[in-house]
Amino acid sequence: MTEGDRPMTRLSRLVLSVAIAALAVPATASPQPVSIPAAVAASDRTPDNVNMDASRKPGAVLSYLGLRSGMTAIDLFGGNRYWAEIMAPVVGPKGRVIVWEASQFSDPSAEKAFAAFAAAHPNVSIQETPFEAISLPKDTADFVMLNLNYHDTYWESTKYKIPRMDPAKFLKVVYAAMKPGAVIGVIDHVANPNSDTRATVEKYHRIDPNVVRADFERAGFRFAGSSNLLHNSADKHDLMVFDPKIRGSTDRFIFKFRKPH
Repeated sequence: MTEGDRPMTRLSRLVLSVAIAALAVPATASPQPVSIPAAVAASDRTPDNVNMDASRKPGAVLSYLGLRSGMTAIDLFGGNRYWAEIMAPVVGPKGRVIVWEASQFSDPSAEKAFAAFAAAHPNVSIQETPFEAISLPKDTADFVMLNLNYHDTYWESTKYKIPRMDPAKFLKVVYAAMKPGAVIGVIDHVANPNSDTRATVEKYHRIDPNVVRADFERAGFRFAGSSNLLHNSADKHDLMVFDPKIRGSTDRFIFKFRKPH
């Protein structure tokens, strides 16, 4: 079955129906691109997302990674709209934000909220597929965000119906979706160096930064830099990231990779 023949997901149908209904009302998306600080400070962002700003530092992160107006940006695992709410006004009407979400991580409430958001922001769309069958438009993105989820390519879960996956296959799809010269920002929870990445992810939901860099370089990406913006020396990497003692303030690395020209 080809991409065009694939049946629409529940979320795709919901986004389409809300978008059609919204044609009769003015869109709330900015008619012109806005600066990253202005997008972060916008009053129409979701309160729950704004509450995460202190730990995520989105303005500084996006500035470091180089998001600009007119870009086509892909936000991986972006169903909560956190990055899309900021990216959409920054890339502006000449840019696009494509959100991909794993269907295992979606639910009706999140789908309804995203559909309303997309209807009000004509430059935003979403694609939902099973985690193990990620599908993205090829040669499209100038910018990709992969925030706190790359470690999940090493994770298995019966509860969430996530099978054992091959991180290399995931990266192959992401690589193909990017234009030559495009940048991907990778943020994740730091794990101490170890010899069993899958066991570490299962126990802590963390990943050794050296594993991430090696995976991306093996996939063809070129390392373009790193940032300590989200470093927390108080985190000793010995707690599960959802532990109340560290949740929201884990030590995180930021890597920037580029697809070669």
